[in-house]
Amino acid sequence: HVIVRHSQTLEAPECPTDYESQWTGYSLVFFEGNGFGLIQDLGTTGSCMETFQLMPFMQCSSSDVCQHGVRTDKSFWLAVDAEADFTVKPMSSIDEIQDHVSRCRVCVGTRAVITRHSFTGVAPECPNTYSPLWTGYSFLMVTSNGPSGGGQDLASSGSCLENFFIPTFIECLGRGTCAYYITNLDYWLAQNPDITQPGMWVWVTCTAVW
Repeated sequence: HVIVRHSQTLEAPECPTDYESQWTGYSLVFFEGNGFGLIQDLGTTGSCMETFQLMPFMQCSSSDVCQHGVRTDKSFWLAVDAEADFTVKPMSSIDEIQDHVSRCRVCVGTRAVITRHSFTGVAPECPNTYSPLWTGYSFLMVTSNGPSGGGQDLASSGSCLENFFIPTFIECLGRGTCAYYITNLDYWLAQNPDITQPGMWVWVTCTAVW
């Protein structure tokens, strides 16, 4: 059974006990091309790219023409807890950009993984015969400018992020720059501690278990 762990820092995380490391990489959230998004489940290997490229895909048309770095192409990466200044010029230096991108590790083990969400501020208990891998916050989905975006499978360990950072991801454009944009939104499962106050919502916690 394969799991992916995202550190939300510049250091690759360790595998849980009894899991063996396969590779480390950079935490990919989703792609966007011509307004259409392709989400990556953060609990699967496709979300841990061994090489960081601002635009790791190209666009090919029926006229046998392929283009790389088209204006409408974008990639989105899980961010670290870096200061997000929405007023600064987009970054173009790869070294500077990589200082904002989370690292990840792909691990393999003999036991299946499930994720449980508490809908409270307390991490849920593991079901019988299961043991905890980590606890975190229930990450639901992301959207960018317009209708593009996507969600996490709430049964996947990718929906249980160990840190609660806002903004959760950084956007890279086909022209070769990356930045944080106020049009990008994060969605998290919520709890309502007081049902008489419908506006009083906060995030919930989760546990990835095996």
